[in-house]
Amino acid sequence: MTTMIVYCGLDCASCEAYKVTLFNDQEAMQQLVAKWRQEYNSPDMPLEAVICDGCRGPRLGGYCSECPIRACAVERGFQTCAECPEYGCEKLESFFKMAPHARANLEALRA
Repeated sequence: MTTMIVYCGLDCASCEAYKVTLFNDQEAMQQLVAKWRQEYNSPDMPLEAVICDGCRGPRLGGYCSECPIRACAVERGFQTCAECPEYGCEKLESFFKMAPHARANLEALRA
């Protein structure tokens, strides 16, 4: 399986939004936005929220366009936070509580 580990340590290649965008599957996009509207209690979520080329792509879906971790890494010119001398900062530690697998991905890159 191909991986695409990005700034925060998530694997964009495993993201539902990335997959439906990659395959330009309009029906799957509609289903995903309906699912996310319910999961995130956001009935007005636009279809564009599930159109994403990954964190390094031109189109960012969902929260990715607003992500402070992504913004910080882009500003500093890092491919992932694993490269940062301040690795383990407050932003990351808070995020890792929700996504411990992201920490494991970044730790593997730091090794």
